[in-house]
Amino acid sequence: MSSNDIAIRVNSLSKCYQIYDTPRDRLKQFVAPRIQRLIGQTPKQYFREFSALKDVSFEVKKGETVGIIGRNGSGKSTLLQMICGTLTPTSGSVETRGRIAALLELGSGFNPEFTGRDNIYMNAALLGLGREEVNARFDDVAAFADIGEFIDQPVKTYSSGMVVRLAFAVQSQVDPDILIVDEALSVGDAKFQAKCFERLRQLKENGTSILLVTHSSEQIVTHCSYAILLNKGIQFETGEPRHVVNRYMDLLFGKEKEKTNGKSEQVSAMPGEIAAESTYQLSWQEDDFAKRNGYNPHEYRWGDGSATILDFYLAADDEPYPSAVSTGQRITLATSIKFHRGICRPILGITIKTKEGVTVYGVNSETLECDDFQKLGQQESVIQAEAVFICRLAPGDYFISLGVATKHGEGVTPHDRRYDALHLQVRPNHVFFGIANLELSLSARQVGE
Repeated sequence: MSSNDIAIRVNSLSKCYQIYDTPRDRLKQFVAPRIQRLIGQTPKQYFREFSALKDVSFEVKKGETVGIIGRNGSGKSTLLQMICGTLTPTSGSVETRGRIAALLELGSGFNPEFTGRDNIYMNAALLGLGREEVNARFDDVAAFADIGEFIDQPVKTYSSGMVVRLAFAVQSQVDPDILIVDEALSVGDAKFQAKCFERLRQLKENGTSILLVTHSSEQIVTHCSYAILLNKGIQFETGEPRHVVNRYMDLLFGKEKEKTNGKSEQVSAMPGEIAAESTYQLSWQEDDFAKRNGYNPHEYRWGDGSATILDFYLAADDEPYPSAVSTGQRITLATSIKFHRGICRPILGITIKTKEGVTVYGVNSETLECDDFQKLGQQESVIQAEAVFICRLAPGDYFISLGVATKHGEGVTPHDRRYDALHLQVRPNHVFFGIANLELSLSARQVGE
């Protein structure tokens, strides 16, 4: 590959910060080591080192879109700042070719006292455009931002959405050679995001290299040529977007599976576990939710404690605890429940919601008229319940809630409700759009002949 085809080259890039516990330690570090060297002593260190980024290397070709993903504090913004030149690396090097436009922070580079019009000219000047060039592109920038008469109002009066509209409009309409976007698009509404990604597609076709930092796994898979996963400052995974996103979901909601000789280690049923057809185990003594891949540690839980939802098993077709599932796969969800006192006709409920909290599907053993629960609920007993459904969900992130309750007349007594306890990610699918796949069939014929 010719070096002329490379827009960004990052080589062994690292950033280390010196952390001082008190201002006094900072002063000691400035003075004491020099004196200690003069008198022949080994200099003492009065700070702790924090590595925000460690030995990161990659290349971005012209016209390539690369996604960077990772949990908060993983070093994503630090990496982008060093690529843009606003932060000096501790070691390593960064090479870039061409004009760089960047959205690193909401409103960065804008003067809040100046109008949107003034800020367009100032930002464009920083990118190397003369006034005549800005005049020629101003209408396109203003039309893309679509903030109406606010273009002549001070930026301090803008909402966060308006700020990012104007910022993205300026950076994307100047035809940069490299465009860096750090989570800025998450602020805009769905219509604006669609317009932004269409503009990114046009820029990519024109040869612009794009670095996209986002927490949206769907955006990474849909728009990126390859992806980089950062974890605690380390380049944890680099490669095909879907594979990298799966590893990210393992880090975010699950645990890395232990492997022996390159194969997943099989665990036999142990005392205290319910085995079903030798394919999975469920705890019937301890609460093992947090040990399972896909568990959401930010679940909301409440109830009177008469029953406890101990464990769960989730599989897509034959794959246990998948990082992501595909539309059309058969999903198996099993759970074990322990009753601490006798409960007459317990009700098990299951709800699936979007990450925004919109209920996609909700059902319980009563609405399904599942008679199995009529005979269950004896004191100190443990039951296993299993639900099976076909995933018809659109691509995106969903949360599954489980609950055990008892109905008394018009009221319901919750015994253990675990809201948003399981995370379910559905892989991108270009067959349909919306919330659910209704598997619509379409036909046509010519008439009049």
